[in-house]
Amino acid sequence: MTDTTIVLNTGSSEAEYCVIWLHGLGADGNDFVPIVNELNLPANLNIRFIFPHAPMIPVTINNGYVMRAWYDILEMDIGSRQDESGIRNSEQFLQHLINEQISQGFPSEKIALAGFSQGGAVILQTGLRLDQPLAGLMALSTYLPLAATLEHEKSDENAKVPIFIGHGDSDPVVKPELAYLTRSRLEQLGYTVEWHEYRFMQHSVSAEEINHISAWLQRVFTD
Repeated sequence: MTDTTIVLNTGSSEAEYCVIWLHGLGADGNDFVPIVNELNLPANLNIRFIFPHAPMIPVTINNGYVMRAWYDILEMDIGSRQDESGIRNSEQFLQHLINEQISQGFPSEKIALAGFSQGGAVILQTGLRLDQPLAGLMALSTYLPLAATLEHEKSDENAKVPIFIGHGDSDPVVKPELAYLTRSRLEQLGYTVEWHEYRFMQHSVSAEEINHISAWLQRVFTD
């Protein structure tokens, strides 16, 4: 564990695969650490999980209150006016984390990006533009940021990247309509999306979704 990341290795021997998992607004890297055990991954699937902490910044919709955030939220309608510079700064931060793992011996094809809410937006922003092929993108309770720029910025290297999208049909924070638009936009651009919608789930993660995440990780890392 460092000041900026939590690192957790699972499995029975040295890690072969890597998941970089970004938390949502106001949380920190600890938020999704407990889920790792709940995934019930096989002992021979050796994964390094990295949970970074977002920086502390003032958030406009919270009256400028300083909290951990990957970028500013300017309006309650999060799909409208967006903090482009903040989103792109977090994209660069995530690219740096990916390159760190590559330098430590993980091929990019064995690295998956995961994120919840704001964190999910950053992994979509980054992974779809990255010029190194990834194992997969897992976007939980989130949306596609800067959607209008993706067609001209998307990378050929990740044109076929597996994308998991999970969303609650009762999410009051990131409305389901934004998730539908995200899925539609990605499919229009030729991406293949594994879509999961969870009945009565709000802005959270359910046991059913954790089971789906586990199955997806095993597929993208072993198929």
